[in-house]
Amino acid sequence: MENTDKLMHLRHSLAHLLGASILELYPGSQITLGPAVDNGFYYDVDINGKVTDTDLEKIENKMKELLKTWSSFEKKTLTKDEALKMFKGNTYKEELINGIAEKGEEITIYISGDFSDLCRGGHIENMKDVKDGSWKLERIAGAYWRGDEKNKMLTRIYGLAFPTKAELDAYILQQEEAKKRDHRKLGAELKLFTISPLIGSGLPLMQPKGMIVRKEIEDFLWSLHQDKGYDRVWTPHIAKKELYETSGHAAKFGEELFRVKGGDEEFYMKPMNCPHHMQIFSDNQFSYRDMPVRYFEPATVYRYEKAGQLSGLTRVRAITQDDGHLFCRVSQIGVEVSTIVSIIKSFYTTMGMMEGYWVRLSTRGDDKSKYLGSDDVWEKAETALEIAAKENDLNYKIGRDEAAFYGPKLDFMFKDAIGREWQLATIQCDFNLPERFELKFVNEKGEEERPVVIHRAISGSLERFMGVMIEHFAGAFPLWLSPVQVTVLPISEHQKEYADTIYQTLKTSGIRVELDDSNESLGKRIRKAKMSKVPYVIVIGDKEKEAGVITVEGRTEKLEAIKVESFLERLEKEIKERTLN
Repeated sequence: MENTDKLMHLRHSLAHLLGASILELYPGSQITLGPAVDNGFYYDVDINGKVTDTDLEKIENKMKELLKTWSSFEKKTLTKDEALKMFKGNTYKEELINGIAEKGEEITIYISGDFSDLCRGGHIENMKDVKDGSWKLERIAGAYWRGDEKNKMLTRIYGLAFPTKAELDAYILQQEEAKKRDHRKLGAELKLFTISPLIGSGLPLMQPKGMIVRKEIEDFLWSLHQDKGYDRVWTPHIAKKELYETSGHAAKFGEELFRVKGGDEEFYMKPMNCPHHMQIFSDNQFSYRDMPVRYFEPATVYRYEKAGQLSGLTRVRAITQDDGHLFCRVSQIGVEVSTIVSIIKSFYTTMGMMEGYWVRLSTRGDDKSKYLGSDDVWEKAETALEIAAKENDLNYKIGRDEAAFYGPKLDFMFKDAIGREWQLATIQCDFNLPERFELKFVNEKGEEERPVVIHRAISGSLERFMGVMIEHFAGAFPLWLSPVQVTVLPISEHQKEYADTIYQTLKTSGIRVELDDSNESLGKRIRKAKMSKVPYVIVIGDKEKEAGVITVEGRTEKLEAIKVESFLERLEKEIKERTLN
């Protein structure tokens, strides 16, 4: 068994222990589902009474008490009647049992200590192997039964679990650091973006400083594409519903689509750019000599995400994808994917995120009804991407049942500065949409041939990527990304004129510079600049004024008595090279 499986089994076993403890402490409660998750486990409970975070210690102590009496898990298979009898009075378990029986699946329970739970399995072999201090209860939240807001709100109790105490402690430390870096907190403090209740949740507004960061990212992305055969296109924000019925998005996204009425016509706010790009390709008469055709568009799409799932910039309803679609021949897939991979590597090296990256080759699962297209088409697409992954020496793993509904994909996973993993870039191979839109070009035999479409996004979405970057850099962006790159501070009234000369010199050269000659003390002004995460602060006193030089405080060093021209050369080099400093 792989270590990942062992860890998930450990976490699931602790979920059982949590369920047992709840029933002992709160008789009459109904436990529902208790799965393992990426950092631990949880149990959803219809609790008899009220539980808050202050009760976690009491529940955790009960778990430790019961743990001493538990060893292995015993599996038993029950008939539907036996199971309903065992869980009589628990309406949630009864619903689960009836659902399992309707599917004709085996009904199993697992027993440890005096506790039995309806469960498919996946447990640690011996509970005595649970290391002291390697787990703890974390927090309490609300969750609708089966994630449906029409159902009753349950109490969800979260726990953390790792193989050792050291790993748990490291995770807790990481989470504490993450709170300091929270992009929602820093975004407000640094005036990067705003969420307005009058505009709506999940629809962020970019402040001037936030727009600078966003535009720098967008411009960098285009600079990586413009010499590789890409053409920029533009598409509108709405389209007739027939477009998305043809593409399959109407059936796939359903209630996630925003509908717009115009007179007697019905439109959708676009949930994806690809159907629009299909129309641009379709309006041209391409031959094999024109292939590949490559379109680039950073465009905003719209999806109705539930209010409870929205979060700052990382989960929004207005999603600006740095979208690109390539129309090519099957024989060209490998070269095109290699080009995209080179762009991804260049982009994330610049951001300082290439170390420890890996790629998930997301393929179809067993339930083929969830996906568009024939087996033959899927086999071609999956094979093409796996060959490309091998040729580009990507550190990849297979992710079954993780594909997009129209095709397999390569999802790139990157770690930020504190070790958290983010799925950001993606490359998707699509044989289905060209079929649905009947796209074609003329091959060397004069016959019509169907192109393959490669969907790719480098940053994923600009909003989410900005949120990740704010946290990755803790708001202290490298010079090229910083909204304000330099602040000039005269010590007193006597240096204002010289300070203004320095300010104008930098500004004329294209540096994003501010002059703070307010009446506040120098200490307060320096503190304000540092709180604003400005990379360089120039402090000007009589000594600097008389010598015609400047003193610069950087994040990691102090430059004394240097000429503004020398400092400007340094800035321009740092910006051009997009150094991380």
